[in-house]
Amino acid sequence: MISNLYPAMLSKAVVKYIKSLQVKKYRNQHQAFVVEGAKSVLELMQADYQLEHLFVTDTFYSQHKHLLDNGFLFDIVKEEELVRAGSYTTNNAALAVANMRRLPPLTVSPQELVLALDDIRDPGNLGTIIRIADWYGINKVICSEACADLYNPKVISATMGSFTRVKVYFLNLDDWLQQLGDGFSIYGASLDGHNIHIMQLRPQGIVVMGNEANGIRPEVAQHVNQLLKIPAFGQAESLNVATATAVIIDNFRRSDKK
Repeated sequence: MISNLYPAMLSKAVVKYIKSLQVKKYRNQHQAFVVEGAKSVLELMQADYQLEHLFVTDTFYSQHKHLLDNGFLFDIVKEEELVRAGSYTTNNAALAVANMRRLPPLTVSPQELVLALDDIRDPGNLGTIIRIADWYGINKVICSEACADLYNPKVISATMGSFTRVKVYFLNLDDWLQQLGDGFSIYGASLDGHNIHIMQLRPQGIVVMGNEANGIRPEVAQHVNQLLKIPAFGQAESLNVATATAVIIDNFRRSDKK
């Protein structure tokens, strides 16, 4: 549903509203968030999110008219208007305002492979880990309450659209792990762990990744059944947590082929 056929100027009120959604307090207040860029907006349009409004360039409209004319409320605006309202320094495609998604109650089976993130503060790391989960077919990521906000613009950007497929839950990780009961294999990444290259793994269980600087908190680590580590062959002190997550999950998925 097009609301403006020609390039428009965004009003001060609209720009102020979009800018406010860069702040967690206002995202929670409005239960809304912003998505920028062609790929992420296209993923969003085809997912189970409710969109408040789309702002697109004429080029984006020409390329994706078949999608936009399928009931979406949108305005065609100039590229500089997208930049003025959003957080990107360049954006020649689209910006969307969407409502936060209500997730179904969390259920996890011992046969699933699930990622649990303890105090991952960096938005870029969280977004990249969600993208990694999507790549490896993991559709649930469990975050401690101190993790970066899923709807932070930097998180959304780093997922490259994977936030539309991966369900991300925020909860008290200590309590949740304690309540799981028997039957779950819980792994934790640690420099004091066993060499993952020689461990007998199966592609199931919960893999806990800890804070970028401090690792897994003691209250969470007490629920871990097995500690594991990626062996180093050089002199680097550590790996970025997102990189480490990819290596570890790759080992779990490779075990399915053995």
